[in-house]
Amino acid sequence: MTNVSAFNPSLALTLVFAGVLLLGLLTKFWLASRQVRHVARHRASVPGAFADTISLAAHQKAADYTVAKVRFGLLETAVGAAVLLGWTLLGGLDALNQALLGWLGGGMMQQLALIAGFVLIGGLIELPLSLYQTFVIEQRFGFNKMTWKLWLIDLLKSTLLGAAIGLPIAALILWLMGAAGGLWWLWAWGVWMGFNLLLLLIYPTFIAPLFNKFQPLEDEGLKARVTALMQRCGFSAKGLYVMDGSRRSAHANAYFTGFGAAKRVVFFDTLLSKLSPGEVDAVLAHELGHFKHRHILKRIVTMFALSLAGFALLGWLAQQAWFYAGLGVTPSLQLLVPTLGATQAMPNDALALLLFLLVIPVFSFFITPLLSRSSRQHEFEADAYAAQQADAKDLGSALLKLYEDNASTLTPDPVYVAFYYSHPPAGQRLARLGTA
Repeated sequence: MTNVSAFNPSLALTLVFAGVLLLGLLTKFWLASRQVRHVARHRASVPGAFADTISLAAHQKAADYTVAKVRFGLLETAVGAAVLLGWTLLGGLDALNQALLGWLGGGMMQQLALIAGFVLIGGLIELPLSLYQTFVIEQRFGFNKMTWKLWLIDLLKSTLLGAAIGLPIAALILWLMGAAGGLWWLWAWGVWMGFNLLLLLIYPTFIAPLFNKFQPLEDEGLKARVTALMQRCGFSAKGLYVMDGSRRSAHANAYFTGFGAAKRVVFFDTLLSKLSPGEVDAVLAHELGHFKHRHILKRIVTMFALSLAGFALLGWLAQQAWFYAGLGVTPSLQLLVPTLGATQAMPNDALALLLFLLVIPVFSFFITPLLSRSSRQHEFEADAYAAQQADAKDLGSALLKLYEDNASTLTPDPVYVAFYYSHPPAGQRLARLGTA
């Protein structure tokens, strides 16, 4: 009689997780190699559509910057995969959890310590990569304006702010996981969404000024143009501000921040120094196009839906012993209480939350092309709106200046673009505008 082994769900999860992780790594390395080869192959000459507007030196700088970033991204990918395996299948998260259980026992304090320890260790591992990116790659290409003092101050501020905001919301979600019954995930989702909407309201006024200075726009001529544009578009904002982006980077940008009545228009000082008033108008009209087409609302609704599905999935997985065992973690199902001489159930909520956050990007990576395609379509729609409200030639020249100043390559690999790019390449955008 043939012996048929029983199905082992934890082993199955281990194999699926390892297989999908490997497939994702191979895909990322393949895409990166395509991008590097494609950009390097076209480095020697400026594409014909841009020959009269982009110098060969600027084109080659963009090519070299792109290749440097992609190669560094491969290093980050490899390190990230090794760290992920270390936390999961190699037992890192389990070891940290057991150590904290032995020190603190069970309870909320231990769970918060597990989350804090995980974040701290992860941050320390990523620190050398962050430093290299800022002080080597960005420095080499003339974009970094950060001093070591400013970098340390930013690190301290972001760490304290993360603890002040993150620990209370984590404590509330962990409490709901243990006290709100089988539908805890629905309550937790509501809290998480409310928290994100609150951040949209308070970020412009209370958080962003901790890192940058925001001065009201003083150029009366430009202010009049911008105000007239917003009135034509039926848009109102709480204020027009200039941000000292040049303290940290030479990259230029403009954006809307806030939500509802708290919306602000923010211009990087680097942007205003590089664009003409008409070009600023066109860039702002593009941003207004996102609001006119309700792109921001659509993204918020999409985030709501995806996060609801994620919380529901976590609510189910947190009750499955194979979910923990299959990812290298021993659930804290029981713990001997010496003073009582008995055992009591210990919560696994922080473990479940961390495992889910570690694993879900491995599987969600493969929907990246769909999200990227949607984002590129939104950019085309915003460009078309801007061409109606401002001068299409001004928008085209502004985009070219921004592509050049930010050293964005004019010759990306089409497959890499389809997978990763949230914004269309310059050639496609200018062709749509009729200015290429």
